[in-house]
Amino acid sequence: MNIDQLLEILKGELVTECEKEEFCIERGFASDLMSDVLTIPSTDKLALITGLSNLQTIRTAEMAGINIIIIVRGKKSTPDMISLAEDNDIVVIETPYSAFHTSALLFNAGIKPLF
Repeated sequence: MNIDQLLEILKGELVTECEKEEFCIERGFASDLMSDVLTIPSTDKLALITGLSNLQTIRTAEMAGINIIIIVRGKKSTPDMISLAEDNDIVVIETPYSAFHTSALLFNAGIKPLF
């Protein structure tokens, strides 16, 4: 699934500047515990779904090799988060939906769970 499809399904807002054509997802992982994110196996085309909206989220995604973050529950990214994400080629999308709703929408659209 590409970024434009994600934005449409999630009624999301792309908050980072990126070459959207370069990014797509096949799997999703939802967590607010960044320690759990650091234990997942490295995989391409994985989106992190989280309600944690701070610099730690971006740094954790960078270390875990995740390049798409979906911030849920209408939370907003800070300018520092956006800058750090762009510096590390990480896409950040904000959606008004809960993590559960977001996961269900993505699952119904064919995105597979990591586990």
